[in-house]
Amino acid sequence: MATPRQRETAERPVSLAAQVRARTVGLLRAVPIRWRILSIAALNSLVVAVLAVLIWNGAKVLGSAWDDVRKVRESDKILALLESETSRLQNLIHRYINQPNPELFAEILLLREAVLGTISTRAATDPMLSGSADELERVTERFLNGFGELRTLQAAIAKTYDEQVLAPARDMAGLYSIIEGATGHRDALIWPSLGKSREAFTAMLVAANSYYLSLSSQSAEDARRNTDTIEKTIPVMLDLAENDLQRLALKRLDERTAALREGLGKLSDQLTNRTELLRNTIDLTQAEEIQAIDDLTAKTSQREQRAQETFDRTLAAISRRVLTIAVFFLGIILSAGVLIALSIRLPLQQIMTAMRAIALGDYDRQVQGITARDEVGAMARAVEVFRENAIAKRKTEDELRAAKEKAESALVELNTAQQNLIDAERLAALGGLVAGVAHEVNNPIGISLTVASSFARRSEMFEAELRSNGALRRSQLEDFVRTSRDAAQQLVANLHRAGELIQSFKQVAVDRSHAERRQFNLAEATDQIIASLRPVLKRAPIALSADVPEGLVVDGYPGSYGQILTNLFLNAVNHAFADGRAGKISISARARGHDEIEINFSDDGAGMTSEVQRQAFDPFFTTRRNEGGTGLGLHIVYNLVTQQLGGRMMLESRLGQGTTFRIIMPRTAKGGNEASDTLSDGTPQWPNRTMSST
Repeated sequence: MATPRQRETAERPVSLAAQVRARTVGLLRAVPIRWRILSIAALNSLVVAVLAVLIWNGAKVLGSAWDDVRKVRESDKILALLESETSRLQNLIHRYINQPNPELFAEILLLREAVLGTISTRAATDPMLSGSADELERVTERFLNGFGELRTLQAAIAKTYDEQVLAPARDMAGLYSIIEGATGHRDALIWPSLGKSREAFTAMLVAANSYYLSLSSQSAEDARRNTDTIEKTIPVMLDLAENDLQRLALKRLDERTAALREGLGKLSDQLTNRTELLRNTIDLTQAEEIQAIDDLTAKTSQREQRAQETFDRTLAAISRRVLTIAVFFLGIILSAGVLIALSIRLPLQQIMTAMRAIALGDYDRQVQGITARDEVGAMARAVEVFRENAIAKRKTEDELRAAKEKAESALVELNTAQQNLIDAERLAALGGLVAGVAHEVNNPIGISLTVASSFARRSEMFEAELRSNGALRRSQLEDFVRTSRDAAQQLVANLHRAGELIQSFKQVAVDRSHAERRQFNLAEATDQIIASLRPVLKRAPIALSADVPEGLVVDGYPGSYGQILTNLFLNAVNHAFADGRAGKISISARARGHDEIEINFSDDGAGMTSEVQRQAFDPFFTTRRNEGGTGLGLHIVYNLVTQQLGGRMMLESRLGQGTTFRIIMPRTAKGGNEASDTLSDGTPQWPNRTMSST
């Protein structure tokens, strides 16, 4: 265990360091933070200035070295361009010799001028190539002069081929035709020799053309061999000639064959001269030029290497100087930065400690450093104000918490009231439907009761007459039968009408009270719903028409569909045709593709303003609040369309021109298993609606 003296010795340096640090921080805090930061910026600016001077001086040296490198590389580019142009010129000359045409000749002339221009304007003015430009120009001129000789020789070859090969060949072809025409029949003795000579002529002509185009030695030999064959067959044909015309043509054929042989010989000599000229003048001169360019390229590469070494040495020297000065000033900046950071970090740590305590709810800890006059001191004073505000906030939150408990109780009561209103709307609609149907059913049943009572009295009277008289006249019996038949027909008709009304009401009531999913015919469901609405129509001057085609089958919830049409109808009666106003309501449906159905519910009533349209589907919004309206009818319709049926609903209306509700629903409903106008907790669902108003 260390003695007290050892502990004192160990702790003394720490205490001295802490004292020095605290004194230094105190001195720096007497200077505003902005001046401390500006001092670092000033040091950085000084470093930048010194480095800029060094870099500027080095850039001048580097610029000179780089200029040498650039010039050498420009010379390399010129030499590469010359090599490329001369190689291309050689290829064009070869192509022109094999297949001369004006386009190739024009391209050769343009490239010739480009080569001469490169040598005279660029190579001659380049300091690296000026001493060698004359040699390059001399070699290039010899190369191009060789092309002139080749072109002259090529013209002579073409002339020889046209005048001394093709011209005799054309004459020979005509002579063969004359000889064949002078031969009267195919059995003539001259005919085999004539056919052999004609075949040799054709083969000779093909071989001569091939030799002219491809310089094939085999083609030249074939042409000579076939010419010999022609010359050998001519004496034979002369001996076998049958008339003077044949003999005259054969003599002329012999002369033209000799001329053809002479022309082929001359053509062969000229083609040989062209090959030698092409080899010795064009190809050899181009090789000499390439060699000269390669020699110059090697020299420029050496110059480039020397210039690059100078550039690298200069760059390394500048880098060393810049690095030395940068390290020196970096040490100064880091030292000053550490001291300035301490003067900012330590007070900020105190503020962070105070903020952490406030965040943890410890509002009793005082904030340190609020008496300092620098920016951090201002921050400390702001934190102190924040602490005081936090204390006041905690007190306010306690008060708000009590108020929130009261508000939650009120919200539960509001949700209950909303659910009661929705239930009341449903019961009111169903009650109106029941009352209307009851009134409608009462008519046929009342008539049936009256007819039955009358029939009962008539039966009693008939029975009394039968007992009193003991016998009946035929007229009395016929009258009783006729009366009985009329009564029975009236009873059957009225009871059948009552049965239809009850069945329709039963179907609608079942569909509305049980959200069962099933397939139903849209036209039949619409007719049943309209039948249940007839009592209301009798009390209002409104014409209701439906245009729903047969065959539209929906897999969905007929109860929801019935509630939608009923609510839209009652909404139109109460709002579009208020105060007994007359009008028309139309319901139409059509298929949209294979998967959707569009239903339009239109009226020509009062219409809506744009403000009413924007809120039409909102729950509890109504324009007849003082007349008993709840504002839930269209809200329930919108929820049934979008949630139960999985469709879309749009509204179009003009004030004074009526309203149209467009419902687009899938043939197979996409909603859940239960129709619901409210959420699971009893609160109404606000629709996320899509509304189109005009």
